[in-house]
Amino acid sequence: MTFFVPSHSGPERIVTSNVVGMTTSAAVPTGSEGAIPTGETVTDRLVEANRHYAEAFTDPGMDAHPVLRVAVVACMDARLDLHAALGLELGDCHTIRNAGGVVTDDVIRSLTISQRALGTRSVVLIHHTGCGLETLTEDFRHELEMEVGQRPAWAVESFRDVDQDVRQSMQRVRTSPFLLHNDDVRGFVFDVRTGLLREVDPA
Repeated sequence: MTFFVPSHSGPERIVTSNVVGMTTSAAVPTGSEGAIPTGETVTDRLVEANRHYAEAFTDPGMDAHPVLRVAVVACMDARLDLHAALGLELGDCHTIRNAGGVVTDDVIRSLTISQRALGTRSVVLIHHTGCGLETLTEDFRHELEMEVGQRPAWAVESFRDVDQDVRQSMQRVRTSPFLLHNDDVRGFVFDVRTGLLREVDPA
């Protein structure tokens, strides 16, 4: 799948979504060099990194409306670098992430706001290989209830067949009465070993 994408500063660029690059947590130094000093937390490190980021930060002058008018729903898995994998730049899209990348009521809420208030038209759904939700069942909720004395109101949304779950997610988007645009809804599985997207037939 190829997009012809208007650049924020220059001629349009070509983006091919099935040729991707990935970055992972390996970018963070390991061993003694990357060890967190005693008394420092991971959050402390993130705040320090933000301080350095802000020193060179320049307001890009864009508003909240995504340039490409697309919303991407994907799993929260740390191996998925969505902007790099899809050739996206800051301001191009909305990204909505949760465990499994499944379309829950809260995802519909975000998509509804994305479309109705911020002008998006297309929806891209991305699951991935080796997802942790394939190893869970709804027993997870029961175990939580036994531990804390209260059953969660949410469903685990676990699955065994990733393609079928992508189809279910597409169907949930296409049939939602709250969404204005459901004609460009496509689903994919991202291969964490190759970095490639594989499109799922909605039928």
